[in-house]
Amino acid sequence: MAETSNTDIKKLTFERAIEELESIVKRLEEGKVPLEESVAIYERGEGLKSRCEELLRQAEARVEKITLDASGKPAGTTPLDVD
Repeated sequence: MAETSNTDIKKLTFERAIEELESIVKRLEEGKVPLEESVAIYERGEGLKSRCEELLRQAEARVEKITLDASGKPAGTTPLDVD
């Protein structure tokens, strides 16, 4: 079942994954979830967090900055340096 959950997570969009992650955090903060369920949803939350981070890294890799030539005109693009 955990493998199915991981496969399911890998198909989620960023918006859907973050929405579900926020829901899990809220449920855990309320403290009304039985221990066994808390552990299960916490584990799913970790998977969702990883998915969001992966999607953000992919988006950052696609963002480019425009380079200008000596006269100030666009000359091309280079990968964005996010460090």
